[in-house]
Amino acid sequence: QVQLVESGGGLVQAGGSLRLSCVASGRTFSSYAMGWFRQAPGKEREFVAAISWSGGSIYYADSVKGRFTVARDNAKNTVYLQMNSLNAEDTAVYYCAASGLTSRLTRESSFAYWGQGTQVTVSS
Repeated sequence: QVQLVESGGGLVQAGGSLRLSCVASGRTFSSYAMGWFRQAPGKEREFVAAISWSGGSIYYADSVKGRFTVARDNAKNTVYLQMNSLNAEDTAVYYCAASGLTSRLTRESSFAYWGQGTQVTVSS
């Protein structure tokens, strides 16, 4: 079992930045790929970014490529999502997730463990 707790969400003006953190506890963090997903009001949850267990493979949704950066620190059991140049379309609840798989990391179904989410609101 893996427990995930996100933090770092909040209210930010358009063009601003936020860094989300997700701390994992339980089984060995370094053996899991990690992902970030988000769900905007009235919309389905969507993939944002993912990083393999080693950090050697990283994936981004087209909508955030060049603006968001995912990174992990296995010594701290933490994965980060640095979000720059935020706009109103980035407003959503952001979820951290853990996967024991090494492929298909852009798919929600690949992730077995989920955090409770953190709200990000971008004002225009």
